[in-house]
Amino acid sequence: MLETRDLVVDYQQHRAIDRLNLAVPAGCVYALLGGNGAGKTTTISTFLGFNRPTGGQVLIGGRSLQDQPDLVKAELAYLPENVALYDLLSGAENLRFFCALAGIELSRDQAGGLLSDSGLQADAHDKRVGQYSKGMRQKVGLAIASAKHAKAMLLDEPTSGLDPSAANDFAQRIRAAADGGMAVLMATHDLFNAKQVADRIGIMKQGRLVEEFDAHSVQHDELETKYLAHARGLA
Repeated sequence: MLETRDLVVDYQQHRAIDRLNLAVPAGCVYALLGGNGAGKTTTISTFLGFNRPTGGQVLIGGRSLQDQPDLVKAELAYLPENVALYDLLSGAENLRFFCALAGIELSRDQAGGLLSDSGLQADAHDKRVGQYSKGMRQKVGLAIASAKHAKAMLLDEPTSGLDPSAANDFAQRIRAAADGGMAVLMATHDLFNAKQVADRIGIMKQGRLVEEFDAHSVQHDELETKYLAHARGLA
């Protein structure tokens, strides 16, 4: 569902992505690990069309992002580290507003159902978002993604700043989305969360995918050792 083929992205004299080959099928959660500047966020931004590839291809559902940008981007949902919502609107009002921008009309009951399915407690639906925790905002973001019937979701440091309980709940929601057939690409520093929720794990360094793992087979200690070796320049 999400694929890059020999992707290259240059910023002036800096090569941010260097011949990246990555594939995320439907129903898979792929976690991208790596230090700051490794290329994780640039990869996600390129899928979103924010960066123009210098070389290679970006494919969404087998179709070229370069050739059909509007068509393929309609398949995507994006959840950044800090979900941008209107603080003076309620969670339900934000959901209905952002869906309306995408041409999706939701009734009050439909909005409430989507928010509940995303884990937001019912008594928070009509509260102003300015009163929400970060975890609650993330759940509104998940509801927006669900309403769009997106086939793929891109996440950038989604559990940063969440307490362990909220991070665990969020991981379960992402896992459920993938089990429903969605492809999920998640950039993160959180090894524990990656091991908990992902099917595949990749380590990026200097714009390259340097190692990949089956998340269900690799042990946490092995993953941590490999990650630190790359981070410290020992691998």
